[in-house]
Amino acid sequence: MGIGLGIVLLVAGLILVADVINVGTAFVDEGALGWILIIAGVIALVFALVINSPRRTGGTVVEERRVEP
Repeated sequence: MGIGLGIVLLVAGLILVADVINVGTAFVDEGALGWILIIAGVIALVFALVINSPRRTGGTVVEERRVEP
């Protein structure tokens, strides 16, 4: 599950919520399905950003340069 999946879910949800396409099924509420996909997309994006964020090690980096004559 990555950033790409989150974006795809968001776009699919926004398309369904905005009634850009008509699925044509009587037993599926397109608006509710769109909101579910939007929420899933946001959750996928948050998880991807948290998992891929750089982690602090807590250590100190010391850089040493030696000049030899």
